[in-house]
Amino acid sequence: MEHTQQEVIGRLEAAATALERTLGWLEERQAALAGEVEKISATVEQSRREAELEEKLTAAEAEIAELKAAAAAQTASEAGRRNPAVVTQRRTAAVTEMLAKHGIHGDGPVSVSMLDQALSSLSLEQRIAIKSQLARAGAIA
Repeated sequence: MEHTQQEVIGRLEAAATALERTLGWLEERQAALAGEVEKISATVEQSRREAELEEKLTAAEAEIAELKAAAAAQTASEAGRRNPAVVTQRRTAAVTEMLAKHGIHGDGPVSVSMLDQALSSLSLEQRIAIKSQLARAGAIA
């Protein structure tokens, strides 16, 4: 009987050793699975963050395009102010009438000497203001 008891004890010890090895393997596997779950969670979170950043980038690009269009429109508007053809269209009735009284007709650039004669009745500040506007517009020859 002693022999069978020792045999049972040996078997139990072998089973306990096998169980310890299995338990160690399960703990390692659980740690590996937990790491994989963390990686998956991080990947999902990163995907969400990338989607948010893409939305922000799209909004920023749209705003930049809008600002560029507004700047281009403003530049075109300013260029139109400097364009002599546009300036002659913008001459006020008073300036056109005053120039006409002094024999200056037409839509083309005005010579400086003719302009000086036409503006002689105005104050110095008014003459300077009119000349600078016409010069900026390219309406002075």
